[in-house]
Amino acid sequence: MARDADLYVDELYQDAPLEGATLLVSHVSRYVVDLNRAETDVDAESVSGVATAQRAPRGVIWRLTTEGDRCLTAPLSPREFEARMRELHRPYHAALRGLVADAVARFGYCVLLAAHSMPSVGRSGHGDAGASRADVVPGTQGRSTAGARVIDAVEEASEEAGLTVQHDDPYRGGFTTRHYGRPRDQVHAIQVEISRRLYMDEATLAPLGAGEDDGFERTRQFCRSVVRALAKVERP
Repeated sequence: MARDADLYVDELYQDAPLEGATLLVSHVSRYVVDLNRAETDVDAESVSGVATAQRAPRGVIWRLTTEGDRCLTAPLSPREFEARMRELHRPYHAALRGLVADAVARFGYCVLLAAHSMPSVGRSGHGDAGASRADVVPGTQGRSTAGARVIDAVEEASEEAGLTVQHDDPYRGGFTTRHYGRPRDQVHAIQVEISRRLYMDEATLAPLGAGEDDGFERTRQFCRSVVRALAKVERP
């Protein structure tokens, strides 16, 4: 089940504050609540009593893993669902909204990087099962959630590091990117997926190496370079 987690991403971006960024980290498993989904992204098989015809096996409450195994033994009661929203989902997004508003008030704009990781090859349950993926996948919902300078900064930093880039494929950005990305209001949101092959053994889930020249350290430095590049972007 750890294969559905963004393993080590908080460590990869631990230097972001040194580049002037604010780092907001969640320590909640997406099997408990997926913070990159809307509260309404739910169905009756995940939460009892939901009046919707939509199917959301991996919505704000996951009932199936990516590969189709059950991770929820029975639908949550409305009370249990409300508790998870009240105690986990809403406080996280309240904090994020506050950080976005503070940045806009202080600088006139905000750049929000939603940091994620991905398997290097699409797994069963993915739309690209068996396909090899690029090293870095920036997602902006068809380049609609961030200005061109922000998108270019991420892609140029990736190319300078010798990494392959594929925009929006196979990930276009989730709820966080869609919900907060409002370039016309000077809020630029971009999701950045990094291939796990760059920094971890995908079979054992262990980080690669323990020194300056190892994959984990190189990837950590790359993540810092992305934040540095975004910090240098003039008002998009």
